[in-house]
Amino acid sequence: MGLVGRAGSGKSTVARALAASGAVLIEADAIGHEVTGRDPEVRSALIAEYGPGVYGPDGALDRPQVAARVFSDAAARARLDRLVHPRIIERIRGRIARLVERGWRGTVVVDAALLLDWRLERECDAVLAVVAPEREQLRRLTAARGWNEAEARRRLGVQRSNEDFAAAADETLDNRGTIEALELAALGAADRLRGNRRAR
Repeated sequence: MGLVGRAGSGKSTVARALAASGAVLIEADAIGHEVTGRDPEVRSALIAEYGPGVYGPDGALDRPQVAARVFSDAAARARLDRLVHPRIIERIRGRIARLVERGWRGTVVVDAALLLDWRLERECDAVLAVVAPEREQLRRLTAARGWNEAEARRRLGVQRSNEDFAAAADETLDNRGTIEALELAALGAADRLRGNRRAR
């Protein structure tokens, strides 16, 4: 099951609820951290692009430094995407393949805001989208991530719209209410999507 949505939509809340219900969760963001932190070729390329200070003494990538560049420089963002995204996709596919080899019969949730850009929806049995009004997304992003409104708008500006995600989804959750309501709606949607798959 692919899980998509804009930043501040509540996608992470849905992912956690599905994982708590027994699904295996594959998070593209977490894999991206692995790639930029551990892949020697990626590390070398990022040091060449941003300088040795892009990695701290603990070996962690200075993400704010990279973000400040790529969200204001389309060419830099394209270079980063070409470097990192194929490796993320490869790891997502690899993790799913290993689950299949081990005989996993339950739900696998791929939480990836770029699922559609990577065309991975074609490899999913279903896609679940989470949407929210942009004003609510901005409020959540400024409160939870410490961004000012201009930064939050800049981040949202490079993402697909709510309408794009909803159009590609088999079910869409409109997150205007409480966390509890969203979690219940997510579990219900997942049950329906699993039922539809069994019926096919």
